[in-house]
Amino acid sequence: MSLLDSINKENLPKHLAIIMDGNGRWAKQKGFLRVFGHENGTKSVRHIVETCAKLGIENLTLYTFSSENWNRPKLEVNALMKILINSLRKELKTLVDNNIKLNSIGNLDLLPKSAQKELKDVIDKTANNSKMVLTLALSYGSREELVNVVKSISDKVKNNIISIDAIDESIINEHLYTQNLPDVDLLIRTSGEHRISNFLLWQIAYAELYFTDVLWPDFKDENLYEAIISYQKRERRFGKTSEQIK
Repeated sequence: MSLLDSINKENLPKHLAIIMDGNGRWAKQKGFLRVFGHENGTKSVRHIVETCAKLGIENLTLYTFSSENWNRPKLEVNALMKILINSLRKELKTLVDNNIKLNSIGNLDLLPKSAQKELKDVIDKTANNSKMVLTLALSYGSREELVNVVKSISDKVKNNIISIDAIDESIINEHLYTQNLPDVDLLIRTSGEHRISNFLLWQIAYAELYFTDVLWPDFKDENLYEAIISYQKRERRFGKTSEQIK
């Protein structure tokens, strides 16, 4: 039986998030500049996005560029922005053909105007697609997101739009970048690192975490299947006991 055949299509994560790590190390191992790794990483993005759509995963969120990534060398940042723009142009047809809706989260105002324009164009052209929502986390940092949530809710309390007693998890969810997405069920991180790196800290409260040593440009369908099979073997209790779940 193949790995794909071992997947229970009735127990897929409704929201899969991926920290796509290892592009730079992949390139350095081959004697190339880091940007070569980022360029090859886009090929893995295409394959995994298409595979997730075919599997029936409803929401896929990719950690594409963090708020901390702005601190990288200027040449690398510029190259990453160029790759983003080119990828958006190139992959529009893939998104349309696979009925995938593009979404984005993060402090998008920090992106170059050309990237903002390209992003908006693809989002608009895929707005009516319904098979899967692909969310790109761009210029994204979870702590910054939560700070903005606190400021926004505080302002509404100050102006008597929300009472303090009304603040609960649902109110916080309504003010997150991900307000239209369910909580993350499965978080995958590639490249052997075992940390979250300021990604969706609120949204992964009960997510299953899966770490693999595979560098992102080498991450293929079979690696994805392995992660999903691992997820399906776990008992998700959400604070309850095994007996209560059964």
